[in-house]
Amino acid sequence: MTAPTSPSHRRRVGSVRPSHLMFTAGVGSLVDLPNFAVLVRGLDDWSYDNIEWEPLAEPRLLEAVRRTTRNPNVTQLRPAPWLDGLDTDPNGPAARVGVPTVPFPAWLRCTACNTLAALDTTWWTFENAQPRRPDLARFFHTSCPSKRKKPLAVTARFLLACTDGHLDEFPYQWFVHQGAPCAETTHPTLRMEDHGGNQGANVSIQCTNCHATRNMNQATGERGLAELPRCRGRHPHLGTFAATGCKEQPRLVVVGASNQWFARTLTALAVPATGQSALAAKVEQLWDKLQKIKNPDHLDLLWDESAYITLHQWQQAEVYEAIAAHRAELEATDNGDSPQQPTAIDLLTPEWEIFTTPNPPDPTADFTLRRDAKGVPETLSGIFSDIAQVERLREVRALTGFTRLDAPDPDEPDLVSLVELARDTPTWVPASEVRGEGIFLRVSEPLLADWHEHVANSEPALAHQTAYKYFRHRRYSDRIKRDDFDLMAGWPGLRYIALHTLSHLLIRTIALECGYGSASLSERIYAGTDEDPRSGILIYTAVPDAEGTLGGLVALAEAHSWERIVRRAWKDALRCSSDPLCAERLPHHGADFLHGAACHACMFVSETTCERGNRFLDRRFIVPIGDDHKLALIPGIG
Repeated sequence: MTAPTSPSHRRRVGSVRPSHLMFTAGVGSLVDLPNFAVLVRGLDDWSYDNIEWEPLAEPRLLEAVRRTTRNPNVTQLRPAPWLDGLDTDPNGPAARVGVPTVPFPAWLRCTACNTLAALDTTWWTFENAQPRRPDLARFFHTSCPSKRKKPLAVTARFLLACTDGHLDEFPYQWFVHQGAPCAETTHPTLRMEDHGGNQGANVSIQCTNCHATRNMNQATGERGLAELPRCRGRHPHLGTFAATGCKEQPRLVVVGASNQWFARTLTALAVPATGQSALAAKVEQLWDKLQKIKNPDHLDLLWDESAYITLHQWQQAEVYEAIAAHRAELEATDNGDSPQQPTAIDLLTPEWEIFTTPNPPDPTADFTLRRDAKGVPETLSGIFSDIAQVERLREVRALTGFTRLDAPDPDEPDLVSLVELARDTPTWVPASEVRGEGIFLRVSEPLLADWHEHVANSEPALAHQTAYKYFRHRRYSDRIKRDDFDLMAGWPGLRYIALHTLSHLLIRTIALECGYGSASLSERIYAGTDEDPRSGILIYTAVPDAEGTLGGLVALAEAHSWERIVRRAWKDALRCSSDPLCAERLPHHGADFLHGAACHACMFVSETTCERGNRFLDRRFIVPIGDDHKLALIPGIG
């Protein structure tokens, strides 16, 4: 839920899911509402007054956030502020709780007379009279010369952004007068003629006082860079300007452009450590509250508080013993008795270890793993060495910052300038959690190792590597000047391409039978490195409501169902409606894509499902297509 923070416009103007604030429109991003756009404010302006909330407990993710952001002061993963009761009382307390926003860009255009003016003038009036219809919130031209009653005013859709993460209003007055003041008045009146479409050539700016006119096409593209002023170093979500200015050249962006905001997030599954009991895992998860328990009497006093209810399945003596054991372990680590931890924390290795352990941990509300006693079906034993049903899992996501124009590189976090979420050093970051179910698959390691040895020097494999180098060069070299820029940094490897392609084939088939839409599914690939090879795929539900835990996914891991799923996925991969174009496709120099034999008709899934944005996919590495059938990991199914 969003509410503009301006005192005169403090109203609810819309709502989004918690996951939307993580991946699509979080702190510093623009949300394009039906009649105007708003900017999500920084963490300093988020308020949790008068509402009850609990931080999301996930110690591994919290530690990863501290190390990634180099901020040891982060102590909490907080959900977005929210209060129940909006449906029953739209004017009640719940209507005043939400994520704060501010109208941005703060320039509006009247749809009747084309007047262009800033929001802080007297030309505009805000209207949001129906509490149950925040989508009707709008600005209108107060004294429009067209005589139309309350003509709609819409956001002027141009902005300036730079690669240092700054965002600013487009300087319409400066632009139309080519950097000089108006010859007729100090406060000129502007008009914007907008004929629609996505091209600047369709928009012109006019000064009604001196009659200067300029087309927005002159500010677009590389030639337009010289027509724009220097970046002012503005962070509107924080209400600040860079103290030393900004050396980067701003670029013209349009409201709604996909490159105006890229989230940098961290995601972890709430899994216990290998060999850890369910009680020890719960104590580790709740340690922020339990660390103040120094003796059994303290625990007895706090036992009936809501924060400790989840511990009531054990005896108090057992709980206190687990608290004491965890404290002793932490003190030993602080004293240097355990190996020093690396700067970055590996979130995937603990998951891989718990999925592959022969003795699954005790079932909990956060994680339950079960295997069929009969093992992998005989017909699939040459492909998979393990199939496990993850009947319960919990995924926690944290937003650690964002970038503009260039997406963050997970393998080189310092490559692109990260924008902070708050003016001051934050002690918390926004987070969300989802509960679901999943299927864990372990591909036969001998099968994958033999395949990798055979295809490593093949023409398609080399083509993928060359395309990755070109992609990195095109993506960064024109903006990032670094002598040590490694074009192969972050290359996931051929093992990853094979596992990722197999994952997509299975997801598309599963979505047809499990009852979940494909956008409700997600994937995690455990490919490891050459020194530590892995061969795991987790396909799971990742939606913030009850849809993710209905059991329709894990049921497909039963032997009779899973064999049918794999056979159908393999058969469907043999053909594509875009063949032979799809089957013959290879990434090549000059092309801006990182997939081979893959397209929307056969392999691609929704952006929320794929962890790599539908990159690093190739059917020829899984099933026999094209001229060389020896490239297929699975040439046939017995």
